[in-house]
Amino acid sequence: MGVRVEEARAVDDELVDAFARLVPQLSRSNPAPTEAELAEVARSEASHLLVARDGGTIVGSLTLVLFRIPTAMRAWIEDVVVDESARGQGVGEALNREALRLAAEAGAKTVDLTSRPSREAANRLYQRLGFKERDTNVYRYGAE
Repeated sequence: MGVRVEEARAVDDELVDAFARLVPQLSRSNPAPTEAELAEVARSEASHLLVARDGGTIVGSLTLVLFRIPTAMRAWIEDVVVDESARGQGVGEALNREALRLAAEAGAKTVDLTSRPSREAANRLYQRLGFKERDTNVYRYGAE
């Protein structure tokens, strides 16, 4: 059947359960979002909560954030995760291509993301899709 990417606009038990399964594969330090937190993301005009399905089952997710600043429309990709059982099957690529399409449609001139160096397969994918590594300092304020 192949991978299908769609935007999650409503939150149901299936979505909550999928994030409970996916988030621990993305981050050991952050809990899975609650139903209310997912609903906040899904209804936000700045966020596009994308999910990838294979055979009806949610096997991945990506959040695209779009925001206007004085110099341009900006886009940022966050929290990309593909279920361990579906890695290497084009899920991450399908999610990213849809995010890039939505960003271009919104008028974003650039799309940014970060990826830990240890995520070698993800970094190869981003480079293959045309992302370029930037020579920049990334700073974070607050708790990890």
